Amino acid sequence: MENLLVTGGCGFMGSDFIRYLLTESDFNGRVINLDTLTYAGNPENLNGMDERFSDRYFFVKADICDPKALDRVFEEFSIDSVCHFAAETHVDRSIMGPSAFIRTNIEGTFNLLESVRSRLDKISLFHHISTDEVYGSLGEKGYFTEDTPYNPSSPYSASKAASDHLVSAYNRTYHLPITISNCSNNYGPYQFPEKLIPLMILNAIEGKPLPVYGTGKNIRDWIYVKDHSRAVWAIMKKGEKGGKYHIGGKYEMRNIDVVEMICDLLDSIKVKKDSAPRRNLITFVEDRKGHDFRYAMDFTKLENELGWTPAESFETGLKKTIDWYLNHNDWVQRVKSGEYRNWIKTHYGG
Repeated sequence: MENLLVTGGCGFMGSDFIRYLLTESDFNGRVINLDTLTYAGNPENLNGMDERFSDRYFFVKADICDPKALDRVFEEFSIDSVCHFAAETHVDRSIMGPSAFIRTNIEGTFNLLESVRSRLDKISLFHHISTDEVYGSLGEKGYFTEDTPYNPSSPYSASKAASDHLVSAYNRTYHLPITISNCSNNYGPYQFPEKLIPLMILNAIEGKPLPVYGTGKNIRDWIYVKDHSRAVWAIMKKGEKGGKYHIGGKYEMRNIDVVEMICDLLDSIKVKKDSAPRRNLITFVEDRKGHDFRYAMDFTKLENELGWTPAESFETGLKKTIDWYLNHNDWVQRVKSGEYRNWIKTHYGG
């Protein structure tokens, strides 16, 4: 892997992976970051990388739904490996408008696979980033394993399930060298404020209501984003070709408990002007349509075969995340105001 294409590299998880590759991992090649810069794509997430790694980091504004643009990138940079993060990911947005999810997550993945298929002799690996949501909902006990049947509940998870199947099919039919990872909920620095943890942190800082779906008893398994990046790189380096690996944090939490922990941590760090506990801001709202009750990942295969385990507990990771948002108010305000979009238009157009 000398010329690695990372799709969606300006997003939350993709940008963390690129930072990890360039600053902490043993990767010595070039990273080509391809991102179309939708609302959740922010080049500021990788500030300084182009200067610090001018001979190893390259950004290309392009859409994975544009086959000609993909071909140009593959040829110009002699791409020999791919890590595919690019996706529409927010469940609520998929419920309100599914078409973008079908286009990006299914058609975009197909286009990438076709670009790779036409260069099979040059490609060493296509790694596909997926989610635990493809499996649907768990009851109070049990875990998703790599053999769990797919049973998606939302347009988002259905589109990711379809892309998983496409990647697997290209491996079986065309012998494309692939690996797939399905991961639990990521959190950490640079996450777009629509997701649960950053939304709750920022609303709690500002004294705004903290909306919690239903009764707040839905359960998610949480993983700190850098732990996810470490796992992906381990799979790409040492995973079995054609293999599928689960990544989890081993920290199941009810949504209401996550929100209350955020409130309590912030109260201990930054007291509100009126000194009232932030738990008073919690507001229960109408439940999400098709809201899965519980996700939990069995990542025994990843532990046993590749020796990976999460380094952060939920408590330590959440504290780091809160500290980051408290200390990066400029980034927060540019994202929340939409100012970052104006910067993107000025520098990249569109």
